[in-house]
Amino acid sequence: MSVSIEERNRLILHLLNGTNASLKTIIPIQHKISKPELLGKFLKIHFGVLIGFTGDVKGKLIIDGEPSVFSMIGQSMFGMTVEGEMLQSFSGELGNMIAGNLSTNIVKQGIQTDITAPSIMEGSTTISGYERALSISVIFENAGEINVHLLLD
Repeated sequence: MSVSIEERNRLILHLLNGTNASLKTIIPIQHKISKPELLGKFLKIHFGVLIGFTGDVKGKLIIDGEPSVFSMIGQSMFGMTVEGEMLQSFSGELGNMIAGNLSTNIVKQGIQTDITAPSIMEGSTTISGYERALSISVIFENAGEINVHLLLD
């Protein structure tokens, strides 16, 4: 079934708005969110988490950034240093919380989704094979920057 350009744009708008709302709800650090940018055919990641979407929207949510930024976010949420294996676990859970909250936000718009278990990516990873990809940068006060990518199949 082919989706019209208007329908695709409506889905993308709801995904972006839902992502922004999720970030504000989940992460208790003041932050600024950039305008979305269209990505090319390849995405390079050094540290991050990938969550898949199924249902009305098929694709992936990827959150990437320096491990130190994920650690600072974890410290702000739990009041303790997050490092090593605990950092990997926290990063996966952060992705789960954001994707789950995003799914909850967009169901209000009539868009049904399920999310997959998180996959942690470390080292040099190149991702391709998506139809369209959008990215936003999120700069956290006194913590650094993460990037949130929506890869649509």
